[in-house]
Amino acid sequence: MTATDITRIPNKTLPTKSAVAIYHLPGGGGFLWAVATSPDRTQDIRAQTLGALGVLEVYLRDAGLDRTRIVKAEIVVTDHDNKPAFDEAWSSWMPAGYGPVRSFVQSVMPDGDLIEIIITAALLPTTSEQQAG
Repeated sequence: MTATDITRIPNKTLPTKSAVAIYHLPGGGGFLWAVATSPDRTQDIRAQTLGALGVLEVYLRDAGLDRTRIVKAEIVVTDHDNKPAFDEAWSSWMPAGYGPVRSFVQSVMPDGDLIEIIITAALLPTTSEQQAG
């Protein structure tokens, strides 16, 4: 492996942490991992969920992907009782039939943060992989 098989986009406030990491498999394809919180931490859980999903949407788009490529989502919240409001926001965002494997856990987070979402998405195969398959 070389240093170029992994692309990292640093977190803006903590450069030793990545907001996005993309691993390119030697034969093509690979995975994208990304984490997001809402840009506006003054809102309720539904609005913060949609805000974090909007950040993830940009990361996916920048990698040439869409929501259907998400294979795993880890949801971290400050209050597990917010799950119904989260589920409502998630369901309005995720296309039916493409829901990833998902976990939902409660944790202590910085003041104002109600949610953090971590995703894993599958990169598209290269053109030569598609032709070989």
